[in-house]
Amino acid sequence: MEPPAPPQEQPPRPRSHTVTTTSSSFTANLSASSSTLAYDREFLRTVPGLLMVTEIVLGLLVWTLIAGTEYFLYPAFGWVMFVAVFYWVLTVFFLIIYMTMTYTRIPQVPWTMVGLCFNGSAFVLYLIAAIVDASSVTKDLHNHNYNSWAASSFFAFVVTSCYAGNTYFSFISWRSRTLQ
Repeated sequence: MEPPAPPQEQPPRPRSHTVTTTSSSFTANLSASSSTLAYDREFLRTVPGLLMVTEIVLGLLVWTLIAGTEYFLYPAFGWVMFVAVFYWVLTVFFLIIYMTMTYTRIPQVPWTMVGLCFNGSAFVLYLIAAIVDASSVTKDLHNHNYNSWAASSFFAFVVTSCYAGNTYFSFISWRSRTLQ
């Protein structure tokens, strides 16, 4: 018996050298918009920018001082935690929006009104939370959470005053836009 014959190779077929590409308007707009993302360093040098950074730093202190204790045993501190964490996250979100100048890319949103409502609600709810925080602090001999709660109460009032300042500046900005 003879070994089987190797299969014969087919000659290569000629290939087309034409390549056609298409792009959708979505990808074209996405690539154009992402390459022109602005960054506003000067915002941090303004009074509202400095107040916002202070709100973030001290707001972080408020909720970490409480989170390091047995706050869940006291419903009042649960409310303070909710307000502190909620507005801390939103303040970080708004800082990113202002730093990247995203507000200029979404002109449909009335940003001055949004800022006024945000800062006004943060001021009112943080004031309530700071009062609740201060009134819930008790110096119990068996309670090792006193210092953390007292410090969080102090910083909550400082953050409240920062939000009050930003509410004032937001009101001035909103008022100047409505008069034009």
